[in-house]
Amino acid sequence: MSVQDRYISLVAACTLLGASLSLPAEQTSEEAIAEYHAMFGDENPAELWQLRGEELWKTPRGSRQVSLEACDLGKGPGVIAGAYAELPRWFEDTGKVQDLESRLVTCMTNLQGLPESEVLAVKFGDGEQKSELEAITAYVAAASRGSRITIPLDHAAEKAAYALGESVFFYRAGPHDFACATCHSESGKRIRLQTLPQLTTSEGAQAAYTRWPAYRVSQGELRTMEWRLQDCLRQQRLPQLTYGSDVAIGLTMYLARNANGGEMAAPSIKR
Repeated sequence: MSVQDRYISLVAACTLLGASLSLPAEQTSEEAIAEYHAMFGDENPAELWQLRGEELWKTPRGSRQVSLEACDLGKGPGVIAGAYAELPRWFEDTGKVQDLESRLVTCMTNLQGLPESEVLAVKFGDGEQKSELEAITAYVAAASRGSRITIPLDHAAEKAAYALGESVFFYRAGPHDFACATCHSESGKRIRLQTLPQLTTSEGAQAAYTRWPAYRVSQGELRTMEWRLQDCLRQQRLPQLTYGSDVAIGLTMYLARNANGGEMAAPSIKR
């Protein structure tokens, strides 16, 4: 199948998936997505983002006119296979614990010479503006499908990031006195017909974390882990999460470590 034919096929699948998720009140989003998979198999609109991400990864850009193929995500320059499954991690060159998204920002600014303001101008797509970071994240994450999450916490800074993430996860604040744990520390909870994973257990964290980034049907966009975290804080009525901040990295580290041993299946499809 040509790239053009593949594109047309995915757009059609995307349209039909959106229609299938106009579900009746008694049907969960998981059941609707299961119906989609029964009809279309492995077709996932996230592939549109992956294709664009691959092009962005391989195209020379910025003031230095180089590609991202020399970007070191922790396994050596240009190596993306399995890299996402081992992030966040400590990077000696930046002196920081970084997740995939913050590491991509480092490569795009330091390696390619793109201004950080330009890189972060569109962090998340809105239907009209498309985020380069979301597309590259989809491409890199897809290269870890089948890899086991391995977050050893060998470095002191990695341990500190995990501790910060755990503290934030259980921190109650905002007008509703909510924490991440309010929704995600017990089994059997639902909201808007969607099952809420219990993220404090290995089983629950693995089921959730291994499937992000994901194509969000209700928005017609691919979304990354940092988007998911900031949206969670938004629903708690907390201040907006700063992209690439210590809190964002800490929460990601907490979830990734709890999901240790899980098999990556991202990008997936969410409601």
